[in-house]
Amino acid sequence: MQVTGPDGRRMRVRRGGFATRADAERGSWELLQVPGPEAVARTWTVRRWLEFWLSEVESRLRPTTVLNYRSIVDRYLVPRLGGHRLSRLSTRDVQRAMDAIMREQVRGDRLISPASVHRIRAVLRSALSEARRQGMVGRNAARGVRLPGGARAHAVVWDAARIEAWHESGVRPRVAVWDLPELGRFLKSVRDDPLFPLWWLVALRGLRRGEIVGLRWEDVDLVAGELAIREQVLVVRGKERVGPPKSVAGVRTLALDEFSVQVLKEHRERQIRQLGRVNARDRMFRHPNGRPVSADWLTRRFAKVVKNLGLPPVRLHDLRHAAAGIAGAAGVDLKVIQHDLGHSSAVTTADTYAVVFRQSAKASVHATAALLLSHAHVRMSLEGASQA
Repeated sequence: MQVTGPDGRRMRVRRGGFATRADAERGSWELLQVPGPEAVARTWTVRRWLEFWLSEVESRLRPTTVLNYRSIVDRYLVPRLGGHRLSRLSTRDVQRAMDAIMREQVRGDRLISPASVHRIRAVLRSALSEARRQGMVGRNAARGVRLPGGARAHAVVWDAARIEAWHESGVRPRVAVWDLPELGRFLKSVRDDPLFPLWWLVALRGLRRGEIVGLRWEDVDLVAGELAIREQVLVVRGKERVGPPKSVAGVRTLALDEFSVQVLKEHRERQIRQLGRVNARDRMFRHPNGRPVSADWLTRRFAKVVKNLGLPPVRLHDLRHAAAGIAGAAGVDLKVIQHDLGHSSAVTTADTYAVVFRQSAKASVHATAALLLSHAHVRMSLEGASQA
């Protein structure tokens, strides 16, 4: 039979499994009670509408986008706005919710970024735009909300001055990366950690958290020295879901150096000794009992290791930023760095790591000058230069 959905469109619905004709007639009557736009606006909560909207748009969006939308809805919008009546939702309600989200702590001492708040508002605005298009609300309550600038946070380097300021105030930059000595200290300290191959790959190749925990043994070619990024693990509603990388550019193949290949070979042999065998579809990083390492557990483990080592605080994701800085210091072309990080545009790469690249450029110019002077057998002194 056909019924009218909340959006006013006619839908063909089939339902079976009734024991008697009377049961079937009662079921048909229940179907006919599907509310129209006016009833939806009058009775539905924001939570119910968001769930309906997600079910409507998921077939038109990339699976990763749907997972991100659902994560935003479940984590931020439903807790703050889910109980409001859809027809009574006001800009003031949304403004209060956004203000509260900006104040709340996320994962320890890391505050949610302005850019993330803009994404949350964008999801709500899109859902309410559809509600307005279908005649369920008269205006979009998310449009008049004021938010701070949503510029991307730029990574800064933990230099001596920033470390001293952090010790004095306890306040850390939103996005900060270790310099090479600090990163080297970290890697040296975790060399005997069973997860050393994971820490090494993130620091060297800049994988995202979901990408590194999503790796399977079939994704690495230890003969050719290549690592394929094909999927990622996202946490939605407290559960992990597997989907494609963040964007089309996220699907990529990374070259591995000889040391990385050897590290992964040793890691594979260790797993075989622990678990008896390793299959191509098995996750690359697992606990001794065979259970895959989870994304949230990995975040907590990294934070604990960093704290125990007494290093300046960084997030696991900041190792990705460090990888970009190392590549820049090594003179790798920006387009290559863009590809390796899985960015859709080199502009994104350059903008995100502007400060890191500038510091790398300073280090490289000193190294270049030293190399040139050593080969030219030239000695210079500040005194001699001032007299010239």
